[in-house]
Amino acid sequence: MATHMSRCRTWNRVQRFGIAAYRKYSSGGGYPNISLSTPLPGIPKPVFASVDGHEKYETKITTLENGLKVASQNKFGQFCTVGILVNSGSRHEAKYPSGIAHFIEKLAFSSTAQYGSKDEILLTLEKHGGICDCQTSRDTTMYAVSAEVKGLDTVVNLLSDAVLQPRLLEEEIEMTRMAVRFELEDLNMRPDPEPLLTEMIHAAAYRGNTVGLPRFCPVQNVEKIDKKVLHNYLRNYYCPERMVLAGVGIEHEQLVECARKYLLNVKPAWGISAPANVDLSVAQYTGGIVKMEKDMSDVSLGPTPIPELTHIMIGLESCSFLEDDFIPFAVLNMMMGGGGSFSAGGPGKGMFTRLYLNVLNRHHWMYNATSYHHSYEDSGLLCIHASADPRQVREMVEIITKEFIQMAGNAGEMELERAKTQLKSMLMMNLESRPVIFEDVGRQVLSTGKRKLPHELCDLISNVTAGDIKRVTTKMLRSKPAVAALGDLTELPSYEHIQAALSSKDGRLPRMYRLFR
Repeated sequence: MATHMSRCRTWNRVQRFGIAAYRKYSSGGGYPNISLSTPLPGIPKPVFASVDGHEKYETKITTLENGLKVASQNKFGQFCTVGILVNSGSRHEAKYPSGIAHFIEKLAFSSTAQYGSKDEILLTLEKHGGICDCQTSRDTTMYAVSAEVKGLDTVVNLLSDAVLQPRLLEEEIEMTRMAVRFELEDLNMRPDPEPLLTEMIHAAAYRGNTVGLPRFCPVQNVEKIDKKVLHNYLRNYYCPERMVLAGVGIEHEQLVECARKYLLNVKPAWGISAPANVDLSVAQYTGGIVKMEKDMSDVSLGPTPIPELTHIMIGLESCSFLEDDFIPFAVLNMMMGGGGSFSAGGPGKGMFTRLYLNVLNRHHWMYNATSYHHSYEDSGLLCIHASADPRQVREMVEIITKEFIQMAGNAGEMELERAKTQLKSMLMMNLESRPVIFEDVGRQVLSTGKRKLPHELCDLISNVTAGDIKRVTTKMLRSKPAVAALGDLTELPSYEHIQAALSSKDGRLPRMYRLFR
């Protein structure tokens, strides 16, 4: 054992000072006091990798003759993510029955002109190690495929077919109706009410217009949506000038060549005609309240059921992602942070954010306090979701309104720097993932025609000052509140009282005097 330890010490010395240095000092003399910045004797000078060719990895954009944009970013690796993003979502359904975008998401990658079934599509992708997915949001529909780079030609051909040549067979539509009904039931039964609350807060904030229209298909519309309705909608919104073909992990010229081959002169299944009913409405923020009385006592069964809770979400209008104030709002949202009472971890998990320090750490009876920021091309919404026992709803609402008022105070230098660092860290970590880069490239090019690179966004985040935070908050507090409430609402303050609290200096709710208690 002793011999082994002496050998280890000898080898460490050899590594630190080099063979020649070791021989020099192995006779028993003292070792020199060499600083870490001094080159070691006998060790060759290090050669560092250069960053030449960095421009190869920046986003390139080409617009084809029919108006379709092709955007790509090269990235090392044998796999790529390619997809088509369409400027179409639930916000465009004003002249149609709500729920079409939800149906399109479920029908994606079903049978097409070339492929007889979804199984055929999946088998074709499997040959190239590929997977596919479709997601719709309030303003975008995204068809995406991740596969080996050598299968790019097949992938773009398949995407073109899935987007422009779907068969929309009656049995597929019937299966989609079943899937939509199941998802609606699941939405109302799941223990986490966040998707339902998000739907409700949008309905309250933008009553009956654009992003306030239902993201999920209402039950009464499930039977109304058929092939004719879908074709009518697709004819107006699935046109080349409203689309972006985005790719990550491929050469730009190769992607443009595939786009010309499969997307340039293609006649869609619904025929070619000039879009006549495109909804160009700008989001109108209205504010308001949407309440849903619901018995939450049986949400979780078992030996340790989740306690019965009432959920409240309060929001105010922020700004669109195209405005300069978007970055200060993103920093403010990070500064508020928050989470559930069961969130684990240290400062990296946001335990030093305001909603932890001021709310969850001080009021043990609150189960959740989380900040969210939803932003669109013409408006935005900053909101706080909180949950607690139904008997303490009034107190919970007052705590949240106080937090909104305190946002307009002076942000401390340390908490501002922490929020900015955390936002930059989250941005850069997310952009390590190829599918996330794909979505970022596609969404930015679809909405602005260009892409801000991560280092540009980091510079903008670094430039945010405490004055910017105060300015955007003061402006936000002038808007009417949007409120969503779910659960036992016996103790919920009136909308007028919540509005009065957000207009006051301290965020307190007006006092209520009861004759009988």
